[in-house]
Amino acid sequence: MAVSPSSSAQQARQALANRLAELCRDAGLTGRDIAQRCGWSPSKSSRIMNARTPPSADDIRAWCRACSADDQTEDLIASLRTAEEMWVGWRRMERAGLKQAQEARLPLFERTHRFRSYSSWLVPGLIQTYGYTEAVLRAVQRRRVQVDDVAEAVAVRMERQRLLYEGDRRFAFLVEESVLRNGLGGGDVQIGQLGHLLTVGSLPNVSLGVVPMRADRPRMPVEGFWIFDTAQVNVELVSGYLTITQPSEVAMYADTFSELADMAAYGANARALITAAMDSLG
Repeated sequence: MAVSPSSSAQQARQALANRLAELCRDAGLTGRDIAQRCGWSPSKSSRIMNARTPPSADDIRAWCRACSADDQTEDLIASLRTAEEMWVGWRRMERAGLKQAQEARLPLFERTHRFRSYSSWLVPGLIQTYGYTEAVLRAVQRRRVQVDDVAEAVAVRMERQRLLYEGDRRFAFLVEESVLRNGLGGGDVQIGQLGHLLTVGSLPNVSLGVVPMRADRPRMPVEGFWIFDTAQVNVELVSGYLTITQPSEVAMYADTFSELADMAAYGANARALITAAMDSLG
C-alpha cells in the first residue's frame, strides 16, 4: 500500500496495527511468538504491529489463527480494505481502463447533496464539455493507461452530469483564472468550454467562482479537491487518488475552500473573466 500524504490513511493503518497488537496481547503472545506460529521472521511481526508494513489479507488470517481469534478475521480484513482505499495509485485504479474508474465514482456523486469543488488545473468534470473531457481523458490515457477506452469513459462522465439537474443538489465550483487559459484541447475546444461555463454558471443551484490572477493574493493555490457534503474529500494528485474522511482534515479543506471562495469573482465579474479568456482565443 502506497504511503499517503494524508494522516487519514496513516491513522487507519495505525488503528489496524493496534488491533492486531491487542489480539496478540490478549492471547498472551509476543510478536516473536506470532512470527514463529506463522513462519515469519520476528521483524515482520514487529513491522506489522508498529504500522511500518501493512499486512496482507493472508497475513491477517494467519495472525488471527495464531491468536485463536478467527472470529475477528473478516472485520480486520474489512479494516485493511478501508485503509487501502484511502490512497489508490493511478496504476491500480485505472488498470482496467478509464471507463471503470469513472463508473466507480458514480455512487459517491449520487448520494451527495452538497458539492464543493476547487480546481487549480482543469475545469471540474461535472461542468466539462464533451470535447474538453475527451481532451483530458485522452491526455491521461496517453500518459499512464494502456487500455484505450477513452470514448466509453467520456460517455460515463457526460452521463454523470445529469446530477446537475436532478433533486435538490447544490454545487459550488471554484477555478483559478489560469484554468480558463490552459489551452487544453486547442482553441475550438477551449471556446466551447468557456461558453459552457457561462451557461452552467447561470443555473440556480450552481455557484461558479473564478479566483483571479493578482500580484497580492493572500492565499496561494493548492491541489484541486472535491468536498462531498461534510463526509469526504477527494484529491487527485500526480501519483494517485486520495480519500479523506477524518473530520479534522475534512474541516481543513472546508476552511481552505472558504478562504479561496472569499477571493473569487462571481456573477458579472466572473463572466467578465471568462469572456476575456474567450476573446483572447478569438
